[in-house]
Amino acid sequence: MPVYQYTAMDANGKEKKGRIEAANEQAVGVALKEQGMFPTSVKEDASAGKKGGVRTAPGAAQGKKGGSMMSMNLSFGAPVIKYKDLMVFTRQLSILLDAGLPLVRSLRTLEKQAKNPAVRKVIGDSANSVEGGSTFSEALAQNPKSFDKLYLNMIRAGEAAGAMEVILMRLAGFLEKAARLASKIKSAMVYPVVVLTIAMTITAGLMVFIVPKFKQIFTELLAGVPLPALTAFVVKISDVMKNQAPMVLIGIALLVVVYKILNKTTKGKFFFDWVKYRMPLFGPIVSRSAIAKFSRTLGTLMASGVPVLNALQIVKETAGNEVVCSAVQKVHDAVKEGEGIAKPLSATKVFPDMVISMIEVGEETGKLPDMLEKIADTYDEEVDNAVEALTSMIEPLLIIFLAVVVGTIVIALFMPLIKIIEVLGGSGGG
Repeated sequence: MPVYQYTAMDANGKEKKGRIEAANEQAVGVALKEQGMFPTSVKEDASAGKKGGVRTAPGAAQGKKGGSMMSMNLSFGAPVIKYKDLMVFTRQLSILLDAGLPLVRSLRTLEKQAKNPAVRKVIGDSANSVEGGSTFSEALAQNPKSFDKLYLNMIRAGEAAGAMEVILMRLAGFLEKAARLASKIKSAMVYPVVVLTIAMTITAGLMVFIVPKFKQIFTELLAGVPLPALTAFVVKISDVMKNQAPMVLIGIALLVVVYKILNKTTKGKFFFDWVKYRMPLFGPIVSRSAIAKFSRTLGTLMASGVPVLNALQIVKETAGNEVVCSAVQKVHDAVKEGEGIAKPLSATKVFPDMVISMIEVGEETGKLPDMLEKIADTYDEEVDNAVEALTSMIEPLLIIFLAVVVGTIVIALFMPLIKIIEVLGGSGGG
C-alpha cells in the first residue's frame, strides 16, 4: 500500500506534517478529517518503500470511489471551465441551492442548461461523483484546472458549516468583483499599447523606407560635405535597422526569451514584480489592485470559516505577485508563532499605513473579515480613479512622444535640405 506525505492544519490553525499509509489521496483526506485536521498538501512518498512506523488510514484498503488514479485520469486532458463561465455557474448554483433544491438536482439542472460542452462535461462529472458518495469539494477537486485552491477551500468551508448556498453567493460575488478589477486594469493597458504599437510602426517605416532615400539624395548632392550631427545620427540608426534587421529581431527575441526564463525563477519574478510595483504611472495601479485582491481574498476566506493560517497560505498561492507573496509568507510565519496580522504586515513595508490601521481595528473589534472587505472596496475605487487618471494622462504623453520622435526625424532630414538649396542656389548664380 502506498505511503503519503501530508501537510494539514489542526483545529487551532497549527500546521502539522506527517506520513500515512493509504490506498489513495482521497483516503488520506478522509483519515485526516476524522482526526480533526484539514489537509493542505498530500503527495505520494515514492521513496517510502516498506518503512515502519507509518500510520494506516482507516478504510484505506477499500478507499472511496474515485481514488487517486480516477482523479488523475479526470484531470489529465479534462475540459476547462473559463472564468466567465465559472462566475455564471457559481451564481446559478447558489440561487438554486438557496431556493431549496438538493445539490445533485441543482447540478443536473445546470448540466442540462449548459450550452458549452466543456461546462456540461465538468458539471456532469461532478454530479456523478456526488451521486457516487463523494462530497461536492471532492468532486470539484477532480478538475483542478477549473477550480483552484481558493474555490475548493471555500466549498469545503461551506460543507463544514452547512451553509453551501451562502458560501457560493459569497464566492460568486468575489469572482465577479475580481473579474471587474482585472477588466479595468486590462482596459488601462490596451490604449497605451495600441498607441505605442502605431508609433513604433510609423517610426520603423520612416527609418527603413524614407530615410534611406533621403540619404541617397544627400550623398549625391552634398558629396564631401559633412551632414549635421542630428542627421548623421538618424541616418546611422536607419542603416542599422535596414541592413541589420535580422540581428535586431534576434536581439529582441533573445531579450524576450531571457525575460521569460528569469520570470520563471523566484528571484527573477520578484525583481520584475518589484519593478512593476515601483514604476511610474502604472505602479499605483499594480500596487492598489494587489492590495484589493489580497484584502478581498483573505476577507472572503475568513468570512467563510477558513482558518487564518490556511487562508493566508491560499492568499499567497493566488496572489499572482511575488512581492505580495513574500509579504504574506512573512505574515503567515508570524501568525503561526502566535502574532496578529497587522504588525508583521506592517514590517513588510509593502502595504500602506491606512491598510495596516484598518486591519488593526478589525483585529481589535473581532470584525477583521468585514474590515478586509471594506479595504478591498476602497482600493477597488482607487484603482478606478488611478485608471481614469492614467487614461487622461497617458493620451497627451503618448501624443507628445510620437510628435518628438517623428518631429526629430523630420527635422534631421530637413536640415541638410537647407545646405542643398544653398549649393544649388550658389551654382545657379555662378
